[in-house]
Amino acid sequence: MQSHNHCGLCSITLKNIQVTSGQDILLDHINLQLHCGELTALIGKNGAGKTTLLKAILGERPYQGEIIYMDHNGMPVTKPKIGYVPQQMDFDRSTPIRVEDFMAAARGKAPVWWKISKKEKVEISNILEDMDCAYLAKRRLGALSGGELQRVLLALATHPVPDLLILDEPVSGVDMVGLDLFYHRVTQLRDRYHMAILLVSHDLSLIRRYADRVVLLDKTVIAQGDAEDVYQTDAFRSVFGYLEEKKESETCT
Repeated sequence: MQSHNHCGLCSITLKNIQVTSGQDILLDHINLQLHCGELTALIGKNGAGKTTLLKAILGERPYQGEIIYMDHNGMPVTKPKIGYVPQQMDFDRSTPIRVEDFMAAARGKAPVWWKISKKEKVEISNILEDMDCAYLAKRRLGALSGGELQRVLLALATHPVPDLLILDEPVSGVDMVGLDLFYHRVTQLRDRYHMAILLVSHDLSLIRRYADRVVLLDKTVIAQGDAEDVYQTDAFRSVFGYLEEKKESETCT
């Protein structure tokens, strides 16, 4: 991976975040602090508000409360850089768009049908090389596997280096080899660039392996800490039952 500057943030503080839809309270009194250099995993049952919280942070959903970005000197950052890898990307897989065309358009350098300059091609190749997937540049976007597409989206989301990287179920439908490769890359990004990473995932064993902190959400924060501590709470058992212990006992037999 190429060397870049570290992100400029120290922490992201969410204060009393509330999101409503008509009479329904989707999120209530969310108080959290995300630290740079940490991968925070957001877990919870379907409908717990995980995606709603991501949309609030991304500015795609109105909310009450405050989201405060602070630099290492304790000063507010007014325009933080946020990278985002969605759960899935809806596009016509038969469209003859190559990866490099898609990336050039996404970077705002040219519409997809314009010819890309040599300089832009080199930049895109270098960005993909950071994810060890420069060989995908000429590949048709619709021909990529799930894992390959997620690596392209991760490369795009981390150039320029964001202060906060948000990953919303980024590896659904990816095989185990692809999963490990993706999360290995994510932890490399965390360590190299000291960025804050917020991950939504249902894979509790992968979270145990890779996350620094775990936040259990059920419209509000009902548990947080490292994975081992959170997985032992009554709140965790009330949401997930004994699925985790059952899986592990099955693995051991």
